[in-house]
Amino acid sequence: MKPALTGLVLTYNGERLLDKCLASLSFCDKVLVVDSHSTDATVAMATAAGATVIQRAWEGPGPQFRFALEQVDTPWVVSLDQDEICTEDLRDRILAAVASAPEELSGYYVHRRNWYYDRFMRHSGWYPDRLLRVFRADRMLVEVSGAHYSFHPRGTTDTLRADIIHYPYESFAQHLDKINSYAQQGADDLRRKGRKGGVLRGIGHGMMRFAKLYLFQLGMLDGRAGFINAAHGAFYAFLKYVRVEEGMWGKPYTDK
Repeated sequence: MKPALTGLVLTYNGERLLDKCLASLSFCDKVLVVDSHSTDATVAMATAAGATVIQRAWEGPGPQFRFALEQVDTPWVVSLDQDEICTEDLRDRILAAVASAPEELSGYYVHRRNWYYDRFMRHSGWYPDRLLRVFRADRMLVEVSGAHYSFHPRGTTDTLRADIIHYPYESFAQHLDKINSYAQQGADDLRRKGRKGGVLRGIGHGMMRFAKLYLFQLGMLDGRAGFINAAHGAFYAFLKYVRVEEGMWGKPYTDK
């Protein structure tokens, strides 16, 4: 018999793709949605799809995932973000893999195919984008670095060579909002570590970031999407370093 699976999704105002995300997890025995008090139709959509919905205030990805994993009562978890879809190929590989997984194996990495601007990115450091998303619930640690989280297994792992499909942004404005948020968190982290910032460092890191994404990671082969992504990456690096030193915005409140 195949071990039972829980499909796990953390949500906040995720109505854009949540129906497709949850439908792609229909092969799981249970679907658990941990929602951070969404104000759109997210909770109604998850409930209509038959998911168990628990609401909890957002304290960051680490605490939220640790709480979510404590609610899981099946041996295996398939974790998706609210803007991701499990492909049929990956579904079939998951079902076959967990049915024959050796006891010492803690989880499986999968590939993620990311849509950006007008295509699925094949270069620019965006593919295959290996992520640990299928795992035994009791053997997983959640670690956080800045705005990002990752799963760390207590045991061996393998790879399922099939894709999650990811639609992270729906507009330039949304991507710039994310860049702004990540740059601020990155600057705060640098400041805590005592690292220096400034305009020249921002320019230098921005140029290096562009070269890495567009040249060394072959973003040029992703066409216009690759160039736009590299430009946004450079802007992110510039913002992060220039914000370490906040400046005097509006001070000293004088007309001289």
